[in-house]
Amino acid sequence: MKEPRPDRKANADERAEPPDFDGLTPPRELVRGERTRDDFFDAVLGLDSPATVSDVADRAGHGVDAAREYLEWFERMGIVTQVTESPATYERNREYLRWRRVQRLRKQYATDDLLEFLNAAVERDEKYAELFDADSPSAVSVTAHASRTDRSIADVWKDVSAWKTTRERIALLERALPTGSGTSTEERSAV
Repeated sequence: MKEPRPDRKANADERAEPPDFDGLTPPRELVRGERTRDDFFDAVLGLDSPATVSDVADRAGHGVDAAREYLEWFERMGIVTQVTESPATYERNREYLRWRRVQRLRKQYATDDLLEFLNAAVERDEKYAELFDADSPSAVSVTAHASRTDRSIADVWKDVSAWKTTRERIALLERALPTGSGTSTEERSAV
């Protein structure tokens, strides 16, 4: 092993006192995320409205120039969409996120499992349709249903939200099923 340069060695006075470990930057602050890309990826996944390059840089804890480069790259990949040019604002691409979920479902589960999940979701969907006497969650007036059924608005809202989630789950599961499997789910959508 090579000897360090003289200017990098501690002198006798410096060696006499122990180092001030409390004065050092905590490792957690030095190593955020696995990589800078992950910090920016997390930042854009957390967007719920269009954000400027500066906003994304702040969220990721990195510089504006790096944010601009990553946002341009993420746009080419389809992760974000540029909404305005001056100032440049970006929003996450919901279709990309759906695509990722579909890919994850395909990778994690066999076709039989996906069909089982889909059947259960369709049964829940039918129960919600019966409960609300409506064709879709958007056709339900939360306040009117609460008043008509003597249920709290919060309880009705939770059920309508769960119904919307069920519909989204059905759409994802249908997309995750391999095409050409000869099942009836390919012939008609459950929603």
